[in-house]
Amino acid sequence: MTLPLLLTILVFGVLPGSHSTVTTVGDLAVLEGQSVTVPCHYNPQYISNVKYWCHGRMIDFCSSLARTDDPKSTPQSKGRVTIADDPTQHVFTVSMQNLTVEDSGWYWCGVELGGMWVADSTASLYISVIQGMSVVSSMVSADEGRSVSVQCRYSKNLRSSEKRWCRSGNWNSCVSTDSEGTFSSRNVLIHDDKNSLFTVTLMQLEMRDSGWYWCGAGQQHVAVHVAVTPQATTEATTEVTTSPIQNLKTTIMTSSIMSSNDPHSRPVWESPLMVGGVVLLVMTAFLAVWKLRKQCKKKQKHQRTNEMNDNITMCPWREGDYKNASVIFLNTPAQQLQML
Repeated sequence: MTLPLLLTILVFGVLPGSHSTVTTVGDLAVLEGQSVTVPCHYNPQYISNVKYWCHGRMIDFCSSLARTDDPKSTPQSKGRVTIADDPTQHVFTVSMQNLTVEDSGWYWCGVELGGMWVADSTASLYISVIQGMSVVSSMVSADEGRSVSVQCRYSKNLRSSEKRWCRSGNWNSCVSTDSEGTFSSRNVLIHDDKNSLFTVTLMQLEMRDSGWYWCGAGQQHVAVHVAVTPQATTEATTEVTTSPIQNLKTTIMTSSIMSSNDPHSRPVWESPLMVGGVVLLVMTAFLAVWKLRKQCKKKQKHQRTNEMNDNITMCPWREGDYKNASVIFLNTPAQQLQML
């Protein structure tokens, strides 16, 4: 192996990040006085290795702020930095409290690999500590008639400033906290914790309250959008839709029952008097037919015995009898002569 190639391997072997197996988040911006937590992920083979967090532009000259092997051995952190390793997830986390503008700069997640010719595995990010304001959520929503809260964060230099809540585009709508850090009205309530956060609560929301607002402190402000949604009307619509149908069914059933119990509303053929009359008429017709048939039979008997004189006998009871009816002429003097 040639000497230049060997030197190249040695140089790249000791460069920071040449064996990088650690990853972290991108650059961060944090309000002054706030806290930040940074996750540092590493490969499983480095579970037992020491992890550390340091501050500086270059890894070789950075100031150690926290180590997993001796968290209390870093007086530069002044108790504001903590580090914790989670071997099961292969990640260690670093938390920094009460940040100041002076804390802005480059930071490094590091895993000690050991050895004079082997560089530690590291990952860097830049943290900007700024003065100003931010909101926990820039888009909030609530139903009409209900309440919604907006949390506004501010930096350390704004702690003594009054806090404001305004509707965007209407400076006359602004309301401010008093010396106690509070404001109260029928629809707006503001409470300042005097440290880093004030909360605005909008009550009894109406549809016209939808729009852009901003919370401010000193010369800083940040925009928030409030969306008011109509109240749920599904149940009310269902009741309005089904109620008339139910009433209609009830009315129809009631009318049917009343009609069946009202004697004046019955059809003519259901009247007891009419039924009785029909039955009587049928019985009368039956008796008349029966009597007529009996008389017919009696007359036929008299015809057979020749007791009728010069009479025409016709009994139209049945169609066959009517067709077979005959005319008999009786000559009484002739009969008497024959008998002599």
